[in-house]
Amino acid sequence: MKKILIIGATSAMARAYARIWADKKATFFLVARDPIKLKQTADDLLTRGASAVHTAILDATDITSHKAVIDDCFNKLTAVEVALIAHGTLPDQAICQTSVDTALAEFANNGTSTIALLTELANRFEQQHFGTIAVITSVAGDRGRPSNYLYGSAKAAVTTFCEGLRARLYKSGVHLVDIKPGFVDTPMTQGLNLPKALLATPETIATYIDKAISKKKDVVYAPWFWFWILLIIRSVPQFIFKKAKL
Repeated sequence: MKKILIIGATSAMARAYARIWADKKATFFLVARDPIKLKQTADDLLTRGASAVHTAILDATDITSHKAVIDDCFNKLTAVEVALIAHGTLPDQAICQTSVDTALAEFANNGTSTIALLTELANRFEQQHFGTIAVITSVAGDRGRPSNYLYGSAKAAVTTFCEGLRARLYKSGVHLVDIKPGFVDTPMTQGLNLPKALLATPETIATYIDKAISKKKDVVYAPWFWFWILLIIRSVPQFIFKKAKL
C-alpha cells in the first residue's frame, strides 16, 4: 500500500496524479493552502478508493511551518514512499518588473519555498534510506525569456538545486526526479493565449509523473517533445536570442 505526500495537493496536476493512486488504495497526506479545496480533494480521493487521506493546511512561503507539517506527515504515515511538490503560481511578469516586493514574493513562492521543503524532506528521506521525491518545475527554467523570466529564474534555481541534491541522496538510496511540464491546461493558465497543439491536460502530466517515479528518471520533460523544443531554444546564440519576442 503506497504512502504518498503531496504538497500543493489542490493543483490540477497533483490531483490528477493522486487519482491514479487512489484507485490503487494508496494512503495520502495532502498539504495545501486553501482548506475548502483541500477537503474537496481529500473527499474525492476517498470516493475513488484511497485507503486513508490525512490533510494539513500550509502556506508554502511560511518556511517556519514546514518542519511541523512534514513531522506530522511522517508521524501519521510512519514512512513516505513518494513525496510530490506541486505548489506554485504563475506571476505577471510586467508587475514583477515594476514591483520589487511582488518579484521577491513570487520568487519565494516558486523557488525559495520549494528549496526549503526539499531540504526538510531530504533529511527525512535520508533517515529512512528509500523513497522518491518528485518536484514539478517547468520548461520555463531552461532559458530566461523576456515574457516570464521571473518565473523561469525561480524554476531554474530549483532545477539546479535538485541536481546537486539528487547526487547527495543517491548515496542514501533515495531518488529525486525533476518534472518539467510545458503548457498545461489548468486554472493557472486560463486566459493565456497558448498554442493548442502544445497544450497538455493535467492527466497527461500525471501519467508522466507516475512513470518518471516508477522508472526513477532524473529529469523528465512532459510531454516528451518539450525536450527537443528546449534543446533548440537553448542552442540559439545570445546575440540572436535577446532580439527574439519570446
